[in-house]
Amino acid sequence: MESKKKELMANTTNMIEARNMSFDYFKRDENGEITGKERALDGIDLEVKHGQFIAILGSNGSGKSTLAKNINAILNPSEGTLYVDGIDVSNDELIWDVRKSAGMVFQNPDNQIIASVVEEDVAFGPENMGISPKDIIKRVEECLKAVGMFKFRKASPNHLSGGQKQRIAIAGIMAMKPKCIVLDEPTAMLDPSGRRDVIKTITKLNKEEGITILLITHYMDEVVNADKVFVMADHKIKMQGTPREIFENAKELEELKLDVPYVTRLAVALRDEGIELPADILTREELVAEIMKVKAKQQ
Repeated sequence: MESKKKELMANTTNMIEARNMSFDYFKRDENGEITGKERALDGIDLEVKHGQFIAILGSNGSGKSTLAKNINAILNPSEGTLYVDGIDVSNDELIWDVRKSAGMVFQNPDNQIIASVVEEDVAFGPENMGISPKDIIKRVEECLKAVGMFKFRKASPNHLSGGQKQRIAIAGIMAMKPKCIVLDEPTAMLDPSGRRDVIKTITKLNKEEGITILLITHYMDEVVNADKVFVMADHKIKMQGTPREIFENAKELEELKLDVPYVTRLAVALRDEGIELPADILTREELVAEIMKVKAKQQ
C-alpha cells in the first residue's frame, strides 16, 4: 500500500499546489435533476510551501470556502489539479491521507466539538486513527498546552467562551499531527478578545511547531504577519504578495470590496494631508515610529 501511495504522489515539494483548478456546483430542480452548473473556482494557480503562513482574503462569494473544502478533499476539482502534500485530492483511495496532512478548522467551533469533556474531544481524532492510548494521552496534553487550554482539560466545552472553544477545535486537529491546518474564517463568530487569542495561537503553531497555516478570513488586521497573501474575487485569485505589497494597493482592494487594516488606512489619510509616511505601514508600532521620525525632522 505504501509503495502504491508513493506512485500516486506528485513530484512536488509544496505543501499545497493547484494548477488551473476550477470547481463547479451543480444546480438541481425540486426533483433533484441537474439543470445547470455554477462556477465557484475558476483557473486557480496556488503554491504554498511547507511551514508558510498563508492568508486568503476575499469578500463573500469569492470562492474562499470552496477552495478550503477542496484542499480538505470535502470537494474535488471539476477541472485542473490540486495536490496536498504531494497527494492528488481527487484520488478517493487517498482521501484520508489528504485529511491527515491538512486538518480543517471551521467557522463555528460548535460544529466541530463533539465530546462533553475537553480532553475527550481532543482525543477523538487520534483514537479514530488507531493511536495507542499512551500516545493519545501525550498528544492531548501537548496540544492543549500548545493552545493554552490545558487547565480546562476536565471542563465541559459548553462552559467555555467562543474563543476558547475555537482553540479546543484547533487542538483537536493538532492532535492528529497534520502538516497543515486550514482555518476557514475561524474568528468570524468571535468577539475581539477571542479573535486575538485564536490568531495568537495559530501564529505560535506556525512559528514554534512549523505547521503550515492557511488562514481564510475577511479581517484585514489578521493577515499582517502572514508570509504571503492571496486575494480572491469573482472565483479567481486577483492579487498575491506579501502583506505590505497587498496593502500598498488600497484602491485596488477597495475595487474588490475589501478594506485595509485600520492603521494602514490612518497612515494613508495622514499621507493625503501631506505628512510624509511610507505607504506600507501595517502595525501601530510602525505608525508611531514613523510619526516620531517626521516629528524629529521638523524640530
